[in-house]
Amino acid sequence: MAEMADLSVSLSLLLLIVVFSEVARRTALYLFQNRNWIIYVLELISTFQLCACTHELKLLAEVRGLDPQLALTLTYLISVVHGLSFHGAICNPTGTLEQLWRGALTRGCALTRISCQLIAAEAARRVMPHAWALALSDLHAQHSATGFKCASSPVNAPLLQAAAVELSCAFVMHTAVSKVEKVDEKYRVPAIAAVITILVYAGGHLTGAVFNPALAFSVQFPCPGNSFAEYSFVYWIGPVLGMTGSLLLFDKAIPAISGKRTNPKQLNSNGLKKA
Repeated sequence: MAEMADLSVSLSLLLLIVVFSEVARRTALYLFQNRNWIIYVLELISTFQLCACTHELKLLAEVRGLDPQLALTLTYLISVVHGLSFHGAICNPTGTLEQLWRGALTRGCALTRISCQLIAAEAARRVMPHAWALALSDLHAQHSATGFKCASSPVNAPLLQAAAVELSCAFVMHTAVSKVEKVDEKYRVPAIAAVITILVYAGGHLTGAVFNPALAFSVQFPCPGNSFAEYSFVYWIGPVLGMTGSLLLFDKAIPAISGKRTNPKQLNSNGLKKA
């Protein structure tokens, strides 16, 4: 019964985060729809939503010991919700760098987006303890009693292997996003959510399978067991190299060998066309 009560409270908190974020997005779009900087506001709100929800899901999985099948189901469902609600926000520095590579963003725009993503990631890291401090469930009360600290490092493999996991996940993710334009648009978000869920299943036990530097900064970096430099190597350098490898292989090497040029449509990290 206690586990079900904890799950119910956590699901309610996830719903509250999504609803709050969506109201904030719609309000911003209504008030500032003609302003060029509105995308940065959406980037802040959406990245906060992503990080805050992931904090709660991580707490459920690691402290409560959520059933793996249920954890993967929640991962898929929340990924679909994120993909449908981000309104053009990328929420991932490597995704932003990919759009910069493709010429969809200027350097200034890309730098500002990444800054917004990191600011929102830090905001989520600071806000969630206040929600947990309300002790609405035994899980939250237990986490509050430990000072909201991680029990151990999320890196459960040698650093090179861990970085390779994040690299591989990012490679697969960016490849999937670039190829999903071939899928009917209404199936794109579920398809990307399925890829995310598979990657979490495959690499989650080694690194958490984050493959998002901003998300990792919010969720993984505060944990003990490794230095900032070590976490940066795994969760920042790994995904950037994975994204770069995907671009070089599918945008440069394969077209050069086949003699065909590829001109992929500009897609967001959720697999939808840019507005």
